[in-house]
Amino acid sequence: MLINALNGLVYGSLLFVLSAGLVLVYGLRRVVNFAHGALYMLGAYIGWSVATLYGFAAGVVAAGVALAAVGVVLDLVLFRRLAGRQPLITVIVTFGVLLILEDVVRSVWGTGNRALDPPAALDGVVEIFGAPFPVYRLFIVAASAAMAGGLAAWLRWGRTGLFVRAASHDASVAAMCGVRTAAIGPMVVGLGAAFAGLSGIVAAPFLSIHPSMGSEILVLSFVVSVIGGLGSFAGAFVAAMLLGQVQSFGTVLLPELAALLPFLLMAGVLIFRPQGIAGTKG
Repeated sequence: MLINALNGLVYGSLLFVLSAGLVLVYGLRRVVNFAHGALYMLGAYIGWSVATLYGFAAGVVAAGVALAAVGVVLDLVLFRRLAGRQPLITVIVTFGVLLILEDVVRSVWGTGNRALDPPAALDGVVEIFGAPFPVYRLFIVAASAAMAGGLAAWLRWGRTGLFVRAASHDASVAAMCGVRTAAIGPMVVGLGAAFAGLSGIVAAPFLSIHPSMGSEILVLSFVVSVIGGLGSFAGAFVAAMLLGQVQSFGTVLLPELAALLPFLLMAGVLIFRPQGIAGTKG
């Protein structure tokens, strides 16, 4: 049971960091970004390519920087124009970006699965109350906590973070108060994309790398966002931790229903609390 709970914590941590990028983009641009899973996948492939040549740390840096640049380009080319459009239009356009990026990955890296070994310093197991547990999975939890904590601190106490919160609440009023909303948009989308890319490379030694990995985890990240409440970091955190445990214990206790449990949980939340755990923003 302890190992199952720890595995749920690991998976929930990954889901939260990935979902944080969705929350950032939606909070500022009000864009439901279906391309987010492709950014996660692209980060895994770019990080894998660099890590195999220069080491895991270089792969992590490369994935974060490259995906931040991709996010800035996406905002300048697409998201800025999609802001305020009907949700169906944003879904179609961003889903098209997802398909394009998947084809790019297949063309560059092929369709086969890729594997990345954890760095030597994080390879091995430790005993937790007598049960062996991989060190790298504990690193995933620690890295996810550091990224989430850094983001929360920046948004709460950082000057630019306060500007982001103001623009997310009301961009027009923030602009009249002197906030450069035109510059904040690309920065926020770039940061959200960087979180997706970092999630991809951090998950690579834990999960396999393949062209469909983005589509698979995208569904769960949206489930997290819906359960937590669109635009809420606190809600996304609670939902990710809950969903991680549901996935972990469901796979062991109800394997025939494991794939349905996240959606059953989401359906229950939508029935009894349609705005999500923390409420929908905007």
